[in-house]
Amino acid sequence: MNKQVHYGTVTEAIDAFKSQGFTLDFNLAENCLVCNGTRLNADDFDVVDMYRYEGNSDPGDEAAVYAIESAHGQKGILVTGYGLSTDSMSTEILKKLSAH
Repeated sequence: MNKQVHYGTVTEAIDAFKSQGFTLDFNLAENCLVCNGTRLNADDFDVVDMYRYEGNSDPGDEAAVYAIESAHGQKGILVTGYGLSTDSMSTEILKKLSAH
């Protein structure tokens, strides 16, 4: 059974993932991930761990922090909004990541 961890903030989740070697910063772009200006295929990545943060009073504070890794050993973090703030592009890319 996986141990569930609760982080008080998104920053704490990011720091925890960084301490586990997920040091690259990934962002969403049209149909891909971007890291340091390089476009990467989301199909090449797996979600290793994920933390969802819900703001106490503002639904706009909802975020998901993903620790992702490629088959080539690229390890990093992707932070996205979720709930009402998730757009259709983000949803499609996240489906690709979650499908592995």
